[in-house]
Order: sequence, then structure tokens, then C-alpha cells
Amino acid sequence: MQTRLSTHPPRVAPLPTGLWSLGAGLLALLLWDASGLDLWAMRQVGSATGFAWRDAWFTGQFIHQGGRLLSWLVLAFIVLANLRPARVLPALNRRERLSWLLVTLACLAAVSLIKRVSLTSCPWDLHEFGGAARYVSHWALGLRDGGGGHCFPSGHASAAFAFLCGGWVLGRAYPRAARAWVAMVVSLGVVYGVGQMLRGAHYPSHTMWTAWVCWAVTVAAAQAGSWRVSRLAVA
Repeated sequence: MQTRLSTHPPRVAPLPTGLWSLGAGLLALLLWDASGLDLWAMRQVGSATGFAWRDAWFTGQFIHQGGRLLSWLVLAFIVLANLRPARVLPALNRRERLSWLLVTLACLAAVSLIKRVSLTSCPWDLHEFGGAARYVSHWALGLRDGGGGHCFPSGHASAAFAFLCGGWVLGRAYPRAARAWVAMVVSLGVVYGVGQMLRGAHYPSHTMWTAWVCWAVTVAAAQAGSWRVSRLAVA
């Protein structure tokens, strides 16, 4: 068996894509869930009359609606990069472009699927914030809290975190852009998460879990991609 050296330059990884990093993130999330800080955080921004920022223009229109529009524009840009490879990010190869689109869609689908089966209601549905539900951990599978459910994890945060894979895809040909991309995605995800928390729409953990799910999908894709490349490099 003869080994051929790859002609491609080493990929720059602006975000950790190793399984160890994924496990460390999962452990941190589980510790947060066990701490009970979710409900404490919501009590800092809500009261028996609800959440003052729920219908505010800044959180409702600018962050929520504006963030949704921005995600559609970014998704359109990724589609355009696949349709016009000679004009949009020409240094990317076909596999990288298609991976960017498919992994992004997979992240969105994963978060949406979990929300569909989740029985967890939003903070603004809790009795202590003017609703009818009682607080039940999202780990209490099968146990209804008396609210509408389908609030875990944060769908709005996925409008940012679903695009994490752009950092991995851009890393080979555009390392500086890759680092900027990851910084932008994470920053927007935090902003979206804080905005939804202020509105009473999501607990902090809902945003964190969305980030982890999207990260997990990206890591899985990166690991599979690295395996395929290594297989092609050996003949």
C-alpha cells in the first residue's frame, strides 16, 4: 500500500471539531441543567405580570424578526455560492460548497425535530410569570407541564448557530474569513439567546442546547469529511 500526500494545504480550524470538545461542551451543559440556574435567570427578568421586554421593539422586531430575516439572507447566500461557484467564493471546491448547505440544513432540521417532540413550555407560560404551566425540567421526558410545550431547544438561536459549519468549510481557502464567520455566528447566537430570554421565550439552557446540537452536527460532518479525505489519500 502506497501513501500519497495530499496536495491541499492543511485545514485551519477556527472552531474545535474534535469529539473531546463536544464531550466537554456536553458536560458543561449537564452541569448547568443540574444547577437550577435556568429558573433563577428567568426570575431576574420576569415577574408575576410577565416579561417587560416581551413586546418591546428591540427584542421583538429588531432581534427576533430581524434575526429571522438575516438567517434567510445568509441561507440564500450559501445557495448562491452553490449556484454561482465562479463568482461567489471561487476558491471553495464543490464538496465544500455542498457540505456548507447540507450541514446547515441538517442543523436546522435537528433543532426543529427536537422541538416538535419536546413537551417543555416557554418561561412566559409558567404560572409565576402569569401563565398556567408549572416548571418541569426538559429532562423529565413524557411529563407535561400544563403549557403548550414544543419550546425546547431554541429555534430562534438556530438562526445563528446552524451556520457554524461555515467556519469549518471556509477554513482551507479563506482562514481569516472562517475565523470571522465563527465569531459572527457565536455573537449573533448569544444576542438571539439573550433577546429571547428577556422576552420570556426561552431559558438560557434552550439557547445553549441549540448551540450544542448544531455544533454536534457540524463535528459529525467534519469527522466524516476528514475520514473521507484520509481514505482518498491512501491508495
